[in-house]
Amino acid sequence: MTVQGMNLSNRVAKLREQSVNTIPRLSIERARLVTEAYKKYAGKVSIPVLRALTFKYLMENKTICINEGELIVGERGTGPQEAPTYPELCCHTVGDFEVIDKREKIFFRVDEETKRIQREEIIPFWQGKAIRDLIFDQMTPAWKDCYEAGIYTEFMEQRAPGHTVADGKIYRKGFLDFKKDIEKKLQELDYQHDCQAYEKQEELRAMAICCDAIITYAQRHAEAASALASKEPDPVRKKELEEIAAVCRHVPAYAPRTFREALQTYWFVHLGVITELNTWDSFCPGKLDIHLYPFYEREIQAGTLTRDAAKELLECFWVKFNNQPAPPKVGITLQESATYTDFCNINIGGIKPDGTNGVNELSYLLLDIVKEMRILQPSTNVQISRKNPDQFVIRAAEVIREGMGFPSVFNTDAVLEELLRQGKSLEDARCGGTSGCVEVGCFGKEAYILTGYFNLVKILEITLHNGIDPRTGKKLGIETGDPTQFASLDELLAAFKKQVEHFVDIKIRGNNIIEMLYAKYMPAPFMSIVVDDCIEKGKDYNAGGARYNSRYIQGVGIGSITDCLSAIEYHVYDKKKFSMGELLEILKADFEGREKVRQLFLNKTPKYGNDDDYADSIMLKVFEIFHEVVNGRKTPTGGTYRIEMLPTTCHVYFGSVIGATPDGRKAGRPLSEGISPVQGADRNGPTAVIKSAAKMDQLRTGGALLNQKFTPQVVQGEGGLVKLKDLIRAYFKMDGHHIQFNIVDADTLRDAQKNPEKYNNLIVRVAGYSDYFNNLTKALQDEIIERTEHKNF
Repeated sequence: MTVQGMNLSNRVAKLREQSVNTIPRLSIERARLVTEAYKKYAGKVSIPVLRALTFKYLMENKTICINEGELIVGERGTGPQEAPTYPELCCHTVGDFEVIDKREKIFFRVDEETKRIQREEIIPFWQGKAIRDLIFDQMTPAWKDCYEAGIYTEFMEQRAPGHTVADGKIYRKGFLDFKKDIEKKLQELDYQHDCQAYEKQEELRAMAICCDAIITYAQRHAEAASALASKEPDPVRKKELEEIAAVCRHVPAYAPRTFREALQTYWFVHLGVITELNTWDSFCPGKLDIHLYPFYEREIQAGTLTRDAAKELLECFWVKFNNQPAPPKVGITLQESATYTDFCNINIGGIKPDGTNGVNELSYLLLDIVKEMRILQPSTNVQISRKNPDQFVIRAAEVIREGMGFPSVFNTDAVLEELLRQGKSLEDARCGGTSGCVEVGCFGKEAYILTGYFNLVKILEITLHNGIDPRTGKKLGIETGDPTQFASLDELLAAFKKQVEHFVDIKIRGNNIIEMLYAKYMPAPFMSIVVDDCIEKGKDYNAGGARYNSRYIQGVGIGSITDCLSAIEYHVYDKKKFSMGELLEILKADFEGREKVRQLFLNKTPKYGNDDDYADSIMLKVFEIFHEVVNGRKTPTGGTYRIEMLPTTCHVYFGSVIGATPDGRKAGRPLSEGISPVQGADRNGPTAVIKSAAKMDQLRTGGALLNQKFTPQVVQGEGGLVKLKDLIRAYFKMDGHHIQFNIVDADTLRDAQKNPEKYNNLIVRVAGYSDYFNNLTKALQDEIIERTEHKNF
């Protein structure tokens, strides 16, 4: 039987309903178990082994949850929509818990017993020891001033390094096989000639412990399923529970043999990674259709699996992701990423490791599931190569037309070239893709870690005040000259570049300290098992053990800063309608009494996003400055810094710390997001937008995010789908990295603001993720409403 309108089986419909309707709750279980483990082992063993024994203690003692009717098992918390805390990373105060419980958006219910345990057991042990405490203790006053002023954010002050994506090895090897590899490396250690042999030994020992731990975790699920089966009166469910037990006895100890075992294998690995640490971003299965297709094809041909059975298994798998909200964030970290979404981003399509078309029957089945499930997690994207058939792009466009913002769309050929430019091998690059929001990496072989957002517009504001933050009066920058004495835009940009160098230096100095804190105190031996070449090197993922190591600083507000500089060039230097001094006075007053001037800046100035070289050439100058200052810098563990252009929700927060700007934006308003134009500034249609965006050399980034919004009428019928397909293909021919779409009209969104109860299921694209419109702050809702609404191509 299916549920009307969604084509879901009754089983999946019930699991989906449970996932969507369960109120998010905070679980103290992990914090309590981690604290018990540290009290038992800390100071008695090396830190890698301590982390492994802690993981083992978690796997042996955390609650086993098997939900009614499900076929894929395992939860991060004690049940669906439960989020654990990670006191070794961020030891929340009881006041934090009160805020998390009571806040209107992105809340987690916190019961009194949880607060008591936090107050009496967790805080006394972890206060002053958590990574967050160590970070803020070791940052310079200059770093703290910049952080508090909104110059940049810091990803790792509440979450651990992430961006780990599974490649095919977990489907070819079981953890007993991984353990054999580890034991072989242990035997090969040369204590006479390798001064790091002991450190390698401890890391490898830790990995071996983690192999046993994840197997134990699976066996506990097998035992729980068997116990439920013995009491189950329904013969159908009894058999299902016995099958669950059999699957969990086999995987992940051994390599999966079936489609179902492959899904369960991945899920146990996923839970292992996100239980070990709270990673930015969540672990991801990568090229799911390509990895699973051999199992699917073999079983379909053998008659042991049907398409409908595979679909139901995948839908149960989908629910598991949606059951896992990102653990709670507070302070600035909440403002930069205010969502329950944990950014697990599944790639669909693209190319196979041999470089040929990767689209297969499962690719289309996954798109069907995205359309029918209509849930926030997992995030999904389609990888579009010139080698993929147009039929696949059209099918993706049909799903996009549903208006959920899923899937986002990536240029596989550009992603491949980006990875090759970074020095990756062709074989490894072909096995890579995108995860998180838009970030590129070699799946299963790379640690590509986001370190924080960088407020380009705020730095321009400080440049215009000769190093002073006008909001606070603090001297945050360096003295680069009185802007009223600059004779040209080039002089202003030269000053701006010096400020960017100054603030990047401060940020990277802090990043390097943070990187070493994680390498020393917070290794991730379980995650390291599944990332090449951590076993081979005997080195942890957080210490540079991966084959490739990239660090990203994400630039925010390229559209806004371009329009600001365009206004200065046009009205101050070219047309000489205002002096720089007059402009600064107008901005200081937030355009009070100067609305005509504001309208001049808004409507009579060349703007980025209109295929206007006057503005777009300025965008390129800012991009070059940011790229030149950041790209190629080295990290203490052997990584290399690169840039990305994306915001999550940080463009709203960054805008809140900036006064009025020369593009006509009033104080406190959001900035542009990604590489999209300023909201409402693009007036020449979507093709002009992609032509402006494509002028940026996106191949020199690790990801660039472009949003577009269409009314539903634009993509109606077969003709609308073809137009959307052609727009995507055209942008990708110009080496665009990524594009995504909101298919919704502004009137609907305004009505949803006024009558939220009528729109509980309205999903919109925010930045690198989709979210329920009702989950967004009003400022973010307003920003999405204000994005240009294209009504034709």
